[in-house]
Amino acid sequence: MHLAEQIAGEFPLRDDLVYLNHAAVAPWPRRTADAVARFANENATQGAYDYPTWLEHEARLRRQLQHLLNAPSVDDIALVKNTSEALSMVAHGLPWAPGDVVVSAAEEFPSNRIVWESLAPHGVTLRTVDLQAAADPEAALIAALDGPVRLLAISSVQYGTGLRLDLERLGRACRERGVLFCVDAIQSLGALPMDVQAVQADFAMADAHKWLLGPEGIAVFYVAAAQRERLALHEYGWHMREDYLDFDALNWRPARSARRFECGSPNMLGIHAFSASLSLLSEIGLDTVSENVLRNASYLLEAIAAIQGFELITRAERGRHAGIVTFRHVHVPAASLHRALSTAGVVCALRGGGVRFSPHFYTRTQQLERAVAALEQAAANP
Repeated sequence: MHLAEQIAGEFPLRDDLVYLNHAAVAPWPRRTADAVARFANENATQGAYDYPTWLEHEARLRRQLQHLLNAPSVDDIALVKNTSEALSMVAHGLPWAPGDVVVSAAEEFPSNRIVWESLAPHGVTLRTVDLQAAADPEAALIAALDGPVRLLAISSVQYGTGLRLDLERLGRACRERGVLFCVDAIQSLGALPMDVQAVQADFAMADAHKWLLGPEGIAVFYVAAAQRERLALHEYGWHMREDYLDFDALNWRPARSARRFECGSPNMLGIHAFSASLSLLSEIGLDTVSENVLRNASYLLEAIAAIQGFELITRAERGRHAGIVTFRHVHVPAASLHRALSTAGVVCALRGGGVRFSPHFYTRTQQLERAVAALEQAAANP
C-alpha cells in the first residue's frame, strides 16, 4: 500500500479542521480506536476470560518500547501513568544530600521544573539556564555542570520554543563529569528517533498521547540498569514484586526489572491502544516519520517567516527544531491570533510567548497552506 493511501485510511480527520496540535494531544490512528473498541467489548462481555491474552499484549508493548528507544533490555522499560509520575520517581527516588544541584532549562514545562523544586526541603537547588538567549544552548548547559551537580534534567525538544537539543553531546558531557542524565522526551519521541544508549541517558520518559499517537494515562519510563536499584521506592503493591503472579507468597522482593516502578494493576486499555499506535509508527518507519515531520516544520518556518509582521520563536536552522513551530506577530497579540485561527478551524496552541503549530508526519501540504492562509487573514483583521 502506498504511504498516502495508508495514511488516509488511518487518519479520517474532519475536513473542516486543520489539525496542528500534535505536541498537545494527537488524533488517534484508526487502528488505535479499533483496539480500544475491541478491548472494551471483551471487557464488557467476558471480563477476565482473555486476561492471558491481555498479558501478551502487555509484553508486546514492552518489546515495542524497547525497540523504539533502543534500550539494552526489555527489563529497562516501565509502564507508568505519565511523564510527571516518571520524573517524580527519579526526583524522589535518588539519594540526595544537602548542597546537591540539579541543572535544567529556564523554559521547561512545569512537570520538569516542579519535581526538582520540590527537593528544596532536602537542600537540593535547581539551577536553570536560559536556552533561548544562548547562541550555543548545549555549551550553556554544560558550563552550568560545575560544582556539586548531581543531575541534568532536560527536554529533548522544548515544548514552547521548539528548541531541539543535541542529546548525544549533553550525555557525553554528563558521563565525563559523573552527572546523571534525565531526558524528558515527550516532545520528540514519535517524531524523531531516540536512542537511549547513544545519548547515554540514565532516565528517559514520555507520554503516549502526543507524537506517539496513543492515549492519555500511559507513558514509557526508561531506567538504565545501573540506576534501577538506586531509586528508592515509594509505591508498593502486587504488581511491583518479582513473583507478582504468586498471590499467596508472604515473602516478597521488588522486581529486578523496571516493573518495580509499577505498583498496581496495569492500564490494560491504554496498553492495547498504545501498542496499536506504535505498530503504525513501526510500519511507516521512524526515519520516514522524522523526514516528513521535519519537512512539514521547514515548510511552516519558511512560509511564516515570509509573512510581513511575523517573527519566529523557533530556531529555523537545521538541527535546532523538530515538529514544533512557534511564532508571534509584532503587533497582534498571540491570544488574538490564536482565537482567530481557532475560529478558522486551525487547531493549535498558545505556548512559549506565541502561537504553536506542530504538524505530524501525515499532515498534508494543503493543510499547511490553509493554516498559513488563515494566519495571514488573522493578522490582516486582528
